[in-house]
Amino acid sequence: ADGILYGPVMEDKKIKVRIFNPDGSEAEKSGNGIRIFSRYLKDAGYVKERQYYLTTKAGETLVTFLDDAGSCMRVDMGYAVFEAEQIPALGFEGEVVGESIFFCDNFYNATCVSMGNPHAIIYVDDVDSLDLEKIGPSFENHVCFPDRVNTEFVQVIDHHTVKMRVWERGSGETLACGTGACAVTVASILNDKVDGSKPVTVQLLGGDLDIYWERDENLVYMTGPATTVFDGEIDLGFLGE
Repeated sequence: ADGILYGPVMEDKKIKVRIFNPDGSEAEKSGNGIRIFSRYLKDAGYVKERQYYLTTKAGETLVTFLDDAGSCMRVDMGYAVFEAEQIPALGFEGEVVGESIFFCDNFYNATCVSMGNPHAIIYVDDVDSLDLEKIGPSFENHVCFPDRVNTEFVQVIDHHTVKMRVWERGSGETLACGTGACAVTVASILNDKVDGSKPVTVQLLGGDLDIYWERDENLVYMTGPATTVFDGEIDLGFLGE
């Protein structure tokens, strides 16, 4: 799996979730994880309202179900952060937009955005041809990023559509990344790659997400589906051996 979600933990009538990557590291936030967990909460009857707040390590997130089944939802992903110190990205001052960084024996123009976790966005001509297994670890563990970094490789399709692949810290290449899609949309608007007047469709290996950046308020909204695949039980008895 790409990760595991622990919850719900009820404290002061709030629902909390902890998110762990395959390498055991804990993630501050996960856009797809929030949608997935919200669908579980809806199916299990923990949440009956059309809106509720879910708390992650990065803070509270408002989730709005767009249908009664909870199969599609809009997630308030919060503020985009551009300051190098807050991402963090060492060796830079102020916003990191289109800055040249040396990766894998080449210089790449990178835009860095935090959506509660750090992202570096790289624009390429053909995203499908990249060997992420080879280059991904170099980006993830670059000296500029003391907390490691999620790296999105992006191909612009048109003024309202981009296509991306992502190398996530602690996970490797994944089929989708919600915070990454949000970071890519913000970066694409900042770099005049897309028109931000309406939602941007981000094409990922696992499907499409619609992302809207309310630039004046600096709030990012993610809309997408979540599907229940199966239910089951896991025997963790071996952990006591």
